[in-house]
Amino acid sequence: MKIGILTSGGDCPGLNAVIRGAVLKGIAIHGHEFVGFRDGWRGVVEGDIIEIPRTMVRGIAKQGGTILGTSRTNPFENGGGPEVIKGHMDRLGIDAMIAIGGEGTLAAAKRLTDAGLKIVGVPKTVDNDLDATDYTFGFDTAVQIATEAIDRLRTTGESHHRCMIAEVMGRHVGWIALHAGMASGAHAILIPEQKVSIDQITEWVKEAHDRGRAPLVVVAEGFVPDHMEAPHSERGLDTFGRPRLGGIADQLAPEIEARTGIETRATILGHIQRGGVPSAFDRVLATRLGMAAIDSVVEGRWGTMVSLNGTDIVHVGFETALGKLKTVPQHRYDEAAVLFG
Repeated sequence: MKIGILTSGGDCPGLNAVIRGAVLKGIAIHGHEFVGFRDGWRGVVEGDIIEIPRTMVRGIAKQGGTILGTSRTNPFENGGGPEVIKGHMDRLGIDAMIAIGGEGTLAAAKRLTDAGLKIVGVPKTVDNDLDATDYTFGFDTAVQIATEAIDRLRTTGESHHRCMIAEVMGRHVGWIALHAGMASGAHAILIPEQKVSIDQITEWVKEAHDRGRAPLVVVAEGFVPDHMEAPHSERGLDTFGRPRLGGIADQLAPEIEARTGIETRATILGHIQRGGVPSAFDRVLATRLGMAAIDSVVEGRWGTMVSLNGTDIVHVGFETALGKLKTVPQHRYDEAAVLFG
């Protein structure tokens, strides 16, 4: 069998480990052939591929990014669609595809599977927001990077007696903010799942400052203060029509400074969170998911994605994974809130 692999959407630590796991098991156990689509769905729509021999995946598990390249191309636009893609697969002799990506990628994969294409998915997102899997690879690395950066911000805040605000990724969920905030000892953690007033935020900041601390606030990019109706977005929409988030920290900093009199600085960590080498946890998880994806192909589990359930890798339908976002539950936020102020 000849299998095409694509990595689509935002880059993420661990993508190369998935590719390696799939290719090594596919070749060693089943004798499959592999090709990679260049730059995600763009390569699928245009039939742009490269061969992936075993030698190509040697040592790539520790590399960040993706050796195949990625893009946010919508496979149903720019001359794409099921008929075009199937035509390329038939012409190139590709029997099935493994789509590695987040919500947008897997939603597109489901539509194409419903149209008759043979596709299995591997969940990928630093945001950890895909339902039906306990963790997605890339999340652990993003949290570690964010935590290290916030630790560095704290030393500057303490030296200058400032309030420091660190904005992290996560889109419409607060997993990165919650974990990085708890790990770094933040005095306030602001996430999309919880409406919090400016008055409450400034109270937490003043409580920390009155104890002689340099207040530290960690905010998710999708956080919506109670006086706003939608997340802050000033960069338009992506190719799937979703708002590009970011900048809420810059909105909060002058407000906090004006209300408290404490010099306040905002730092947006941005894409640094998704770069560099993956953590050991993400390398292992990504490798296991890649190997399980080959099992899905061999067993003909089209329209499913591999998933982490506890410590086991299982197979779930795209519709289960895409039904809703996996948000931070109330009890997890309540745990962290004990530490605020």
